Amino acid sequence: MQVQIDLATPADDLAIRGLCRREAMPGNITVRFEREPDFSLGCRVTGDDFQVVVARDRDDREVVGVACRSTREVFINGLRQRIGYLGQLRIDQHFRGRWLVSRGFSMLRELHERDPVPAYLVSIVAGNREAEEVLVHKARKSFPSFYRIAEFNTLTISIGREKSPLHVGLEISAGSSGQLGEIAGFLQKQGAQRQFFPVWTEESIRKFTSLGLRMEDLRIARRNGEIVGIAGLWDQSGYKQTVVHGYSGWLKAAAPIYNLSALCRGCASLPGPGAKLHGVYAAFVCIANDELQIFASLLREVYRLARSRGFEYLLLGLDTGDPLLPVARKYSHVLYPSHLYLAEWPDGGHFHERLERRATYVDIATL
Repeated sequence: MQVQIDLATPADDLAIRGLCRREAMPGNITVRFEREPDFSLGCRVTGDDFQVVVARDRDDREVVGVACRSTREVFINGLRQRIGYLGQLRIDQHFRGRWLVSRGFSMLRELHERDPVPAYLVSIVAGNREAEEVLVHKARKSFPSFYRIAEFNTLTISIGREKSPLHVGLEISAGSSGQLGEIAGFLQKQGAQRQFFPVWTEESIRKFTSLGLRMEDLRIARRNGEIVGIAGLWDQSGYKQTVVHGYSGWLKAAAPIYNLSALCRGCASLPGPGAKLHGVYAAFVCIANDELQIFASLLREVYRLARSRGFEYLLLGLDTGDPLLPVARKYSHVLYPSHLYLAEWPDGGHFHERLERRATYVDIATL
């Protein structure tokens, strides 16, 4: 097979989106991550200076593979650090094989050498054995080394009946542009306690208002006038769509029972194959001193807001070791686990070995 690896151009967008519609991500819930009407919009939220690599069939110029590289500033061991992110990997099933991935990584390494960073964050869905086999266990010389750093959970929380507020002893209000400086300051101060927490600035938050983020969808918790917690909604359905392809394993057998139970409890049922997940991201989750009551109050407010906006699901990502996770798991949800890796080329200096033992926070809206 003759395949050309190159940087994508705007002319490739239609073919890339077609690839996203064709290829599903495996797991107990098999989903397609579609990117209508413009693939590049979904890449902009992953970080700065994103670059899209494509593999084209030389015969018909069809795009048969795609990956995205971007960089971002995050907190590592409490300090600001610029690292990379590798994502949006899709390969046409007729072209799968390690040789194609190897050539793609050769191109990614060229991009890395022009703009080096110590490591790249990579997320692989639990159950995607093919990806872990190719990337991690049987990697070729052109590949970076992959080191697992965290077990991550995406909770797809079912939006059902109305729930009462919980903010006892707290003042909770909507965000606004006038509070942006204070919001960014709090996120940086408290977010530094987590590994990989994004370094949110006034500029970076404001930039995302053109990509579905509304300041009034942030919820700010205060105690004695001081911010003690933030969480909000980020609706990205205008350029990122999750379509259910099917169910497998225990969930395939359990889906009818779950849907019957959901009907009785007034919760959203699992979408059928081909249906879009009408969900919204819980983003910018940051709680002073991991105080559970603050998180419980803010999560309840975000849930209520999602319900008032007509969403059926609230998507929240938390590390398995995050002390906030048990609070979130009290809500009716389906768990979508994944593994977080650091990918390092030899010039990375064993970056993963310098990580202190802290809970990881990756805002899933930016993946």
